Amino acid sequence: MNGTTAGTGGRGRDGARPDGLAEGIARLRRALRRGARVADPANPLAVAQVEVLSALAENRGARPGQLARILNMRPNTATTIVNALESRGMVSRVTAQGDRRAFELTITDAGQQAVHAWQATNAAVLHLALSTLPAPQRRALAAAVPAIEALATAIDRLADASAPAPGAPGAPAQQAH
Repeated sequence: MNGTTAGTGGRGRDGARPDGLAEGIARLRRALRRGARVADPANPLAVAQVEVLSALAENRGARPGQLARILNMRPNTATTIVNALESRGMVSRVTAQGDRRAFELTITDAGQQAVHAWQATNAAVLHLALSTLPAPQRRALAAAVPAIEALATAIDRLADASAPAPGAPGAPAQQAH
C-alpha cells in the first residue's frame, strides 16, 4: 500500500507528498555533491568510491558479495571499485576465516581518512549553506533530523526485506578470490 488516498493529488493521508520529498532529497544530494566538489576539487575519489569506503567503514570485514548487496550494485561493479581503492591503499583484502577461497574487505587508515575528509567537507558545505537561511528554516531543518534518520532506517529495512537471499534468483553471485 502506498499510503495515498484517492482524490488527494498524490498526497498521503497526512498531507505529505512522497514524490515531492523524493525530489527534494535527490536535489539536496546533487547540490551537496556539487558543493563538496567545489569546496574540495583536489578530492580524487568518485562518489561511488566514497560510498564503498563508507559502507566498509560501517560493515568491516564484508565480503565482496555482501558489499554489492549492501550498496545494491552488481558484484563486478563493486569488485572494480574495490580494486581501484585497493590500488590506492584505501582497502585491504584478508583471507576469510574458515574459507581460504574467500576474502573479507577492510578499510585502511587511508580509506578511513578519505571518508572523514568527505564527511568534513560535506559538513562544512552544509554549515555554510545553513548560515544563509533564515532562522525559522534552520530550526525546521534541525527539527526534521530525527524524522530523516527514521526515514533512512525505514528505507534500509524495506530494502533489506526485499533483497533476494544469497543464492536465490536475482541475488548477486558470491565471489571468491
